[in-house]
Amino acid sequence: MSYAQIDELVEETRSRQAQPLTPRERATAGAMAAAFLAVAVPLAVHTAPGAARLPAILLLTALYAAASVVEFEVGTGAAVPTQLVLVPMLFVLPLGVVPLAAACGFVAGDLVRAAFRTGERAVPLTLIGSSWYAIGPTVVLMLAGGGPPAWNRWPVYAAAFAAQFACDAGSTIVADAVALGVRPSLSVRAVGWVYGIDALLAPVGLAFAMLAANDTAAALVALPLVVVIALFARDRRARTDALIDLSRTYRGTALVLGDVIEADDTYTGTHSRNVLELSLAVADELRLDAATRREVEFTSLLHDIGKLRIPNSVINKPGALTPAERALINTHTLEGERILGQIGGFLAHVGVIVRSCHERWDGGGYPDGLAGDAIPVPARIVSCCDAYDAITSDRPYRKARSAEVALAELIAGSGSQFDPAVVRAVRAIVAREAVAAAPRRLAA
Repeated sequence: MSYAQIDELVEETRSRQAQPLTPRERATAGAMAAAFLAVAVPLAVHTAPGAARLPAILLLTALYAAASVVEFEVGTGAAVPTQLVLVPMLFVLPLGVVPLAAACGFVAGDLVRAAFRTGERAVPLTLIGSSWYAIGPTVVLMLAGGGPPAWNRWPVYAAAFAAQFACDAGSTIVADAVALGVRPSLSVRAVGWVYGIDALLAPVGLAFAMLAANDTAAALVALPLVVVIALFARDRRARTDALIDLSRTYRGTALVLGDVIEADDTYTGTHSRNVLELSLAVADELRLDAATRREVEFTSLLHDIGKLRIPNSVINKPGALTPAERALINTHTLEGERILGQIGGFLAHVGVIVRSCHERWDGGGYPDGLAGDAIPVPARIVSCCDAYDAITSDRPYRKARSAEVALAELIAGSGSQFDPAVVRAVRAIVAREAVAAAPRRLAA
């Protein structure tokens, strides 16, 4: 998963977290919480800790709450360093109490976080329902007879760790599928980074457990590491904020430039937006990563920006172009690169791709005669989608032609002018659109 993709997912997650739960999400959270309590409460009752253990329970629950406040944003969620406290809990507290103590700590930390962070809501019901991760290792260690922590028992601990992930993944899959309709594969992929961080912190938590086995207060040595992680999490959040703002700025700039093109030449402006829509569909059809898809987005919107430097009398000429006029038109990719290069940053990178939007798969294009894989992927996509929209749109020198004619021309140019993979993607998209439009035509 690329950094660009991660940051986009974080932005989406923040937006979703700011919204109230839907009735379906609320019902799912309630059901998951009830199921968790139906297992956790009997475990705690079965253990029946004495009053002497209450200070240890309160201390580790408070420490767990403190660790849960720290959120390191990654993927569609946030990694929290609670593993540093959960592992000592499994060896210091009565085993049956651990799931409820972890859930209480999680809820307490969430209430504190919601109170001090603007734009976030407390979700105690959801957190109780997502505390299944504490059930797995508790049951495994119970079956293994408990006992003090020891490195030579690593196979048992590995099984407990696997049970933690299995319970957490299972509950996440069920909750996402029922509440949001998310496929299981996407749910697991989204929390992969979180599991990786937990895996790295687990041995550290075991070392803390060994310290706390004889003196519960020794578990507090986890606090300095929690603080260090909190500092990194704060810097990560600030960096993500800056990247999100920068991304919005780039998109805003691209849209303004698109409006400038449209104001100067209605066909070119509308054409750019049509190419944008089809190009993004092709990027999705080819399953490109988020970073490349972003390049496709900006390249398709700005691939004609260089035409601002070409006289409208040439752009809109109804008849055939003279060799000199054609040579002038062909400079628009270089002009586009120059314009975007003056803006700098990511748009300068887009300008380099814009330069290649009229290269041909066989090397016969302009301005550099690039061929095959030497042509940037976004440029290959935009080149093909540009041609499709040009054929199916009215031009100053001819009327629009049908989608069938356009596809026939793309197929004829596959392997010579166009990347064959892109042509196949366009064919698939157009075919699906035709099938979807058929019922509407019949209804009309």
